[in-house]
Amino acid sequence: MKAIAVTPDSRSISLIDHPTPRLSSPTDVKLRMLEAGVCGTDREICAFQYGTPPDGSAHLVIGHESLGEVVEVGSGVSRVKAGDLVVTMVRRPCHHDDCLACRSDRQDFCYTGDFAERGIKMAHGFMTELVVDDQKYMNVVPHNLRDVAILVEPLTIAEKALKQIWQVQERLPWDCPHAARKGRGHCHTAVVLGAGPVGLLGAMALAAVDFDVYVYSRETAPNPKSQIVEAIGGHYVSAQTDSIQQLAERVGNIDVVYEATGASSISFEVLKVLGTNGIFVFTGVPGRKAPIEVDTDLIMRDLVLKNQVVFGTVNAGRETFEAAISDLGVFMKRWPAAVRALITGRNPMAAYRDLLLGAPRGIKEVITLS
Repeated sequence: MKAIAVTPDSRSISLIDHPTPRLSSPTDVKLRMLEAGVCGTDREICAFQYGTPPDGSAHLVIGHESLGEVVEVGSGVSRVKAGDLVVTMVRRPCHHDDCLACRSDRQDFCYTGDFAERGIKMAHGFMTELVVDDQKYMNVVPHNLRDVAILVEPLTIAEKALKQIWQVQERLPWDCPHAARKGRGHCHTAVVLGAGPVGLLGAMALAAVDFDVYVYSRETAPNPKSQIVEAIGGHYVSAQTDSIQQLAERVGNIDVVYEATGASSISFEVLKVLGTNGIFVFTGVPGRKAPIEVDTDLIMRDLVLKNQVVFGTVNAGRETFEAAISDLGVFMKRWPAAVRALITGRNPMAAYRDLLLGAPRGIKEVITLS
């Protein structure tokens, strides 16, 4: 079968003939892959910044944002059935007995770092025609979300962040006393850094629970991204017209910052204007660049005196995949055109080189696999 793969030793990317997977346990499920999303991680792997093939393989099949259709199930499968649409989780647990997270099926909090990630580290990914995996990693998507289901995996980043925001903010009197019929974010402001797919999906997740959302990005408005922000009731602010200080003055007390750029310099500048009792969420992973100067005294002073919290979040467990599927349905009821506008191109497998090695284009580009 065909698959898109990188070979780190020869620093090559190609469309290869990959062995067809077969069921090997009663709980295995075979998927006919329908789509794979292209993201910055895939492009970085294709630039050989990271990416590790499985043991015994010289190549790594890439792709971790996926949508597949069940075509065959093992005798012990009960979670899915033939014809179901599923999005498969990315991370697989380490094998250390003392890793409480992985032994509790919370490998997104793995203590050892010896996890595997499909399409990224030690496990083949989803940019191929067929995939076999255990049913425990599969999440059923309603057929009415077929056209946008590829957005589930990147949405899980925001869903995991939101879950942790609620947990962290239980430390203080934060809920609006008159907001009984509003979302949990009502009366609060959120700034999203970056207007790529992760940022825009994060903005939707925040807006859906009634945060007053501001998206801060480089491009001047109007543009397709600013139109999506405005369609969900948010505010689009361009870094070319407003400085970070001007952004802070527009927003007022910034309760949440959701970083989705991977740019450490701008992120730490925005951290300086985080509001009292605020929370800053890092989701991006910066590339290897020269060190930057950071005003550590100011940041440390504000963290203490303003009761601020900073945390990073990566990958996602089952509950956040389920939340993403549920919320994607909510988004489609509230803002169907805006959600569909996130997907700016569907491309055949043969177009992989332009998508993965060429200049980035659109918002979310998708590769159709069958």
